[in-house]
Amino acid sequence: ADSPQNMLSFAEQHGFEFAYLVDEDQQVAKQYGAVCTPDFFGFNYLGELQYRGRLDDARLQDAPNREPELLQAMQMIAAIGKGPKQQTASMGCSIKWR
Repeated sequence: ADSPQNMLSFAEQHGFEFAYLVDEDQQVAKQYGAVCTPDFFGFNYLGELQYRGRLDDARLQDAPNREPELLQAMQMIAAIGKGPKQQTASMGCSIKWR
């Protein structure tokens, strides 16, 4: 479901206008020190890392009132160029390195 071709269709269907990287040789993930999937990285307009954390606080449940931490962080970065001081690391499956 998350193949590059399916992601293109998904992005078009949902009107995404941001870049999506297909890291075929895993070099980008290694350079940023990614450890699990998903592992979110948010940058400001200067390319400086401002957020490294989880998508939301739902954990492994489908919580109806989840806190959208990544969205809030990216809105903050867009507004002031800096991410939140408090960030919670992502949890997920470990990356299967080639």
